Amino acid sequence: MKKPEQIDVIALMPELDKMLFKLLEGLSVEDWEKPTLAPNWKVKDVAVHLLDGNLRTLSMLRDGYYGETPESVNSHEDLVNFLNGLNADWVKATKRLSPKVIIQLLKISGKEYCDFLATLNPDDKAEFSVAWAGENESKNWFHIAREYTEKWHHQQQIRLAVGEEKVLLEEKWYLPYLDTSVRALPHHYRKVEGKDKDLVKFTFCGQTEKSWFLYFNKGWELYTSSSQEPICEVKIRDDCAWKIFTKGMRREEAISNSEIIGDIKLGEKIFDMIAVMA
Repeated sequence: MKKPEQIDVIALMPELDKMLFKLLEGLSVEDWEKPTLAPNWKVKDVAVHLLDGNLRTLSMLRDGYYGETPESVNSHEDLVNFLNGLNADWVKATKRLSPKVIIQLLKISGKEYCDFLATLNPDDKAEFSVAWAGENESKNWFHIAREYTEKWHHQQQIRLAVGEEKVLLEEKWYLPYLDTSVRALPHHYRKVEGKDKDLVKFTFCGQTEKSWFLYFNKGWELYTSSSQEPICEVKIRDDCAWKIFTKGMRREEAISNSEIIGDIKLGEKIFDMIAVMA
């Protein structure tokens, strides 16, 4: 069996941004007002949320300026509520910005954002841990990969709203998203009872088929390959997986569009998993 390796998406980040700029520049006035999978957010709202991600990263991590900080965060729920409040305030304030201004600001901040991430030592401790993976401390490479998933799935929300979603499901773009998101599996399954040497296989099917494995050895561990026969295999379509991990699809719908072979109880647990701060 082989354990997952470090993820490197630095070179992909500016390319992903360029795809976003091209997409936004081609939208009609009506497109900017279309609803997305993000609750209560239209295309324009998701675009300004991406802008906020650039600006907050530069302000906090590059410039050491944190602005608003929570008065008390005693739980994951407290942190999520604080972040949701920041996001809502930003979206409301940027209602006054035109699409042209938003695109210009995304281009300017996007380059500085990508340039900054490239200066980080991948093996150094990240300023913020990847909480949805259960980590209290993370390396920069995982933080950067998490940032990639944020940019990927929000761009995909826009693309889905305007009927341009297929390109990001290509292996070059989708595999890093999946590879990062599945790192949440051991944490997500931490309270699921397993027997010694139990193996669960998760296969994502679409333009590229890729599998990951959870192996029980006094706790669940993630692997990228195994010759052992699994006691359960879950097959999930690529156009569903990202929606499951970002709360964009109801659990019942996700299960009905997937296949579970073997232990149903073990397999169904993945359909509760999210890989975002929500």
